[in-house]
Amino acid sequence: MPPAPTDTNPFQSFWMAGYECTDQLNCFGHRVDFLPLTGHLQLLEQDYQDLRQHKLGTVREGIRWSQIEKVPYQYDWSTVRTMLAAGRRHGIQQLWDICHFGYPDDLTPLHPMFARRFAALCRAFVQFYRAEQPEGELIVTPINEVSFISWLGGDARGTSPYCIHQGWEVKYRLMRAYIEGVVAMREVDPSVRILTTEPLVNIRPRAGSDHHEKARAAHHHENQFQAVDMLTGRMCPELGGRPEYLDILGFNFYYDNQWDIEPRARIPWADKPADRRWRPLRHLLADAYKRYDKPVVLTETSHPGVDRPQWMDMIGKECVAALQMGVPLWGVCLYPIIDRPDWDFLDQEWHRSGLWDAVVQPDGPPLRVLHAPYAKALQKAQTRVAKALATLALPQELTLP
Repeated sequence: MPPAPTDTNPFQSFWMAGYECTDQLNCFGHRVDFLPLTGHLQLLEQDYQDLRQHKLGTVREGIRWSQIEKVPYQYDWSTVRTMLAAGRRHGIQQLWDICHFGYPDDLTPLHPMFARRFAALCRAFVQFYRAEQPEGELIVTPINEVSFISWLGGDARGTSPYCIHQGWEVKYRLMRAYIEGVVAMREVDPSVRILTTEPLVNIRPRAGSDHHEKARAAHHHENQFQAVDMLTGRMCPELGGRPEYLDILGFNFYYDNQWDIEPRARIPWADKPADRRWRPLRHLLADAYKRYDKPVVLTETSHPGVDRPQWMDMIGKECVAALQMGVPLWGVCLYPIIDRPDWDFLDQEWHRSGLWDAVVQPDGPPLRVLHAPYAKALQKAQTRVAKALATLALPQELTLP
């Protein structure tokens, strides 16, 4: 199969949905598995039917590595096969995460066989996928949010391998596996497209900071690009990264993605008048686009609680502004589309961050309850972006103030 063109938008819909699919070990060492916990596996047909009512034709899904490979190099694809069949029945395009924070019980990123095992998994996944679906685009995220999970497991002891002061080493090992996984997938199918999903952040010095603190904040801000720099070979070329391993530049952006460096303090996003430290999303996306010259997707965004509609309204406006600046923005993924509990405290209040709230039942999967204000804000944002896409003659030259 020949390589896919990299300058054409492969997504079935601009607005996408993401199902929380983490299968990590949480801070207490307990395995979480969110696809069944949120009821998505049990209510797959209903979930996909519901998407169509809101013009969401593309979804992010995960294979759940810890559930697929219980024994080294032996893979159980039965659940993924069921999900693929549901996607075909409902006309839903599925984007696939190979590793969404979870590893098999016998592996951590610091294990000497981690990269080899991951590459073998990637190869096996593409072989399985093409046996099931010989035609059409295959868009894959090898490892979700390398920058975040390397901090959580390498510095904050929040997941495997439960380290401190090892964030760089975990990131380096994850990116070795990531790159070897890309190579393995493209040996099977050169047309596989790689979608990154890294956090998009803004780290600032405190007001009145001296030169040293300003330089330190700038250094930490720059570190958000390390994973993609390694993938493209700009950094640590010994890992084998190459520019062609990056097809679509995906970023995850939440309300707490901007902060003062020390003491760490979140920059508020909804103040009136606006907080001068808050940098509009359009400019963060434009900076990333100029750095890599690749099309951009907002691969995760949402807000918990009552501010969901206000956040959605802001996202819609920022998408239009980014498009008008010439950023080739190909889509936005609402993540999570179904509400989720906390990873570490599963029995406490759920986040209330989805388009649908999940009402936990004593028996059976959680019920879905549409959050009407969020749905109304989404419809407004969809209309706004559709008008912008219809009137803009893309591509345009990027114009920054």
